[in-house]
Amino acid sequence: MKLNRHPNPVLLPDPQSPWECYNVFNPGVLYANGMFHMVYRAQGLDWVSRLGYAVSADGIHWNRLKNPIMEPASPEESRGLEDPRIVEIEGTYYMTYTAYGSVYKGSGQPTHAGGGILPMIARSQNLITWERIGPIVVGEDNKDHVLFPRKIGGKYVALHRRWPKVWIAYSDDLIHWPSDQMFPIYGPRPENPWDSRSVGNNGVPIETEHGWIVLNHAYDENKVYKIGVVLLDLDDPTKVIHRPKEPIFWPEELWELRGDVPNVVFSCANPVVHDTVYVFYGGGDHVIGLATCALSELVDYARFG
Repeated sequence: MKLNRHPNPVLLPDPQSPWECYNVFNPGVLYANGMFHMVYRAQGLDWVSRLGYAVSADGIHWNRLKNPIMEPASPEESRGLEDPRIVEIEGTYYMTYTAYGSVYKGSGQPTHAGGGILPMIARSQNLITWERIGPIVVGEDNKDHVLFPRKIGGKYVALHRRWPKVWIAYSDDLIHWPSDQMFPIYGPRPENPWDSRSVGNNGVPIETEHGWIVLNHAYDENKVYKIGVVLLDLDDPTKVIHRPKEPIFWPEELWELRGDVPNVVFSCANPVVHDTVYVFYGGGDHVIGLATCALSELVDYARFG
């Protein structure tokens, strides 16, 4: 199967805005109260990533706030806030995002390797005002993290990426994530051309009677980003039930093949609305695109593809 691409980007940079004039991309999107709510990553004149908010009735036409809803607030976020993913759990909205900042080692000089990329969690009651909770792990570069939309076995569950593999983690309170409750579940497939180098998570896992459908991204030696599917066990998501060999989406349009980073379709959101899966993605790290499919088609592919 292949996702159906909307012919044009659904959100573009605002050339009159100092904080989002260059790039808008990699949004988290949640459907609630009959509307699509988007939190997106944006870059402007200083190239620091901030998070903006937009709302839509149809997922195509968007109204956005003039100012960002989250900006760097600590040295750990000094280079930006990246790649939000949004979920509602027991009446509270949670957002995972990547904090890109400086860490200091030895001489006191800042460096951006080994701990400068933190997998953060925040919470909100209104999708506009967010309270930071903290990171899933510290002391390592870790990202592409996303929460499952409900507790499993009484615990919060998250997927995260310890390069080049995807890991799973469990927590009682979203603050403490014990290392003995973290497990690798899948990684690159050297025999597969499109996901032979690296894999990572996309949007919130989709719960079905057949298991958790997880959309992922991956790239090969040429760093062409594509989107694939993984099916995890409902009660024990450390178990991979099936992982189709072929991708379901890849760069084809000019605004995906070129951009701030070429050859990229990178998704952080796949809400299901009226049995349609809406995959919002960053094209070329420059604009926001949309692709869709029927949930039934995605379920069949996740099981048998």
